[in-house]
Amino acid sequence: MSHVTYRIVEHDGGWAYKSGDTFSETFASHDEARAAAVRAAREQKVPDQTAMIEYEGSDGEWVTERADGHDRPVTDVEG
Repeated sequence: MSHVTYRIVEHDGGWAYKSGDTFSETFASHDEARAAAVRAAREQKVPDQTAMIEYEGSDGEWVTERADGHDRPVTDVEG
C-alpha cells in the first residue's frame, strides 16, 4: 500500500501543501493550507470504482493498467 504525505510549506508569498515535488495553490495562512491538506488527505482515502487507466511512463511509452478503486493510500499531513 502506498503512503502519501502532505507537507505544509511557505510558498509563493503564502502557504501551500506539498506532496513530493508538487505544490497546491497558495493560501493566505498556514491554517488555511493545513485545512486544505487535511481535506485532500481525506479524499485520497475514499474508495472509487475499479477502472482501466492509461498514462505515459517516464520512458515515453504509454502504459495501460487496471487501477483497483479500493486500493487507497495511507495519508498524513505534516506541519
